Amino acid sequence: MDLAQIAFFVFAAFATASAVGVISVKNPVHAVLLLVLTFFSVACTWIIAGAEFLGVALILVYVGAVMVLLLFVVMMLDIDVAPLREGYVRYLPIGLVVAVVMLVEMLTLIGVKSAAATPFAADAATGGNTAWLARSLFTDFLLPFEVAAVILTVAVIAAVTLTLRRRVGAKHQSPSMQARVRSVDRLRMVKMDAVKPVAPAPAETPAEEGKP
Repeated sequence: MDLAQIAFFVFAAFATASAVGVISVKNPVHAVLLLVLTFFSVACTWIIAGAEFLGVALILVYVGAVMVLLLFVVMMLDIDVAPLREGYVRYLPIGLVVAVVMLVEMLTLIGVKSAAATPFAADAATGGNTAWLARSLFTDFLLPFEVAAVILTVAVIAAVTLTLRRRVGAKHQSPSMQARVRSVDRLRMVKMDAVKPVAPAPAETPAEEGKP
């Protein structure tokens, strides 16, 4: 077993452990940090395997959009963000752990030289790794690709359904009531007579006050 295979299994172990942490921790900030580590570890495994395009796309799309995901979760689940803004120092240890692990993974990835013959290897003359991936994805692996799309769609529907639970103190909207609203219910026209302002009387000067 060479260094590349050892690094692959180490990255896979980090990805599995951090993924378990995402669904097991209660703090949403910790979950997002572990989610960043999961995506980054999976991207490292893809890069070692030879799928550089998938690895870079995962980092740019998912890791770069993690903060948007955090905002989406906060808005949809109506989480009280005031405690999250207070005492950010308590999130520093796990943030440092995630940063150190990602740094070690990057240094290991730079030092590891992928083998010439990899499962994702492709001839550059035929379009490179990206063209090979596209042809394989929509020909040989079309059925798994469609199944994955269905699973992700079901997951999105389930996540949205979970946010529709009625909870005490949560904010809710009724689209049907918003669509049936009328202008007379929200706007009232008031007719008022115009009143001409009265100019104030000029103040008397001290000289004028002493005159007979």
